[in-house]
Order: sequence, then C-alpha cells, then structure tokens
Amino acid sequence: MKIYKIATIPGDGIGKEVVPAGREVLEALAAAGGTFGFEFEDFAWGGDWFRAHGEMMPADGLEALRDKDAILFGSAGDPHIPDHITLWGLRLKICQGFDQYANVRPTRILPGIDAPLKRCG
Repeated sequence: MKIYKIATIPGDGIGKEVVPAGREVLEALAAAGGTFGFEFEDFAWGGDWFRAHGEMMPADGLEALRDKDAILFGSAGDPHIPDHITLWGLRLKICQGFDQYANVRPTRILPGIDAPLKRCG
C-alpha cells in the first residue's frame, strides 16, 4: 500500500478548522479505498508560533517539509501581526522555497446565489 507523507500546517484563523476537516476527509478516502494511506506530520507554525519564537516558522522549516509528498496548508494572517510578516514569513517562504507560485483556489457558483464572480466575463 502506498503511504503519502503529508505535512499539515493549520496556520492562523480558519486554518485551524479547515485543516483538521481536510485531514478527516483524506483519512476517510484512504479507509474507503484501501490502496493508499497517509502519514501526517503536524507543524504548529503561524501567529502563535511567532508570538512564542519571534518567527513564523523555524529557519530549518523548509528542510522539515522537503521529504513530504504534499503540504495541507490552512491560512496565514493574524490581526495582531503585520501582514508582511505573516505572509512573507510563512506562506510565501514555503511557496518560494519549493518553486510553487500558483495560488489556485477552485470555486463554483451555486445556482440562485448572487456572487461577484457572476459578473466577470
């Protein structure tokens, strides 16, 4: 059975809710399929880490992620820490460190819901 190594980084705000929920979904998929599994490693980086350590992630953080097959990342941003610190010190540091520059967020517009994207050409 193939085991995928996944780093989980909830980060800040809603990330602390969506990353555990995403992990539950992945675990359910693995259980249903039976041909693959996941080995999760949690990283408590983000605003709370910054308050305790003075940085958004440790200096050797990229090395800790290097052997992972994927990173399940929540959110970066804390109302008490300037945006340039949370963004450049965590998300962009990881993205640039692994040459990942796309920030794709798939969306769909549900019928009957007015949304700004409906007005885009």
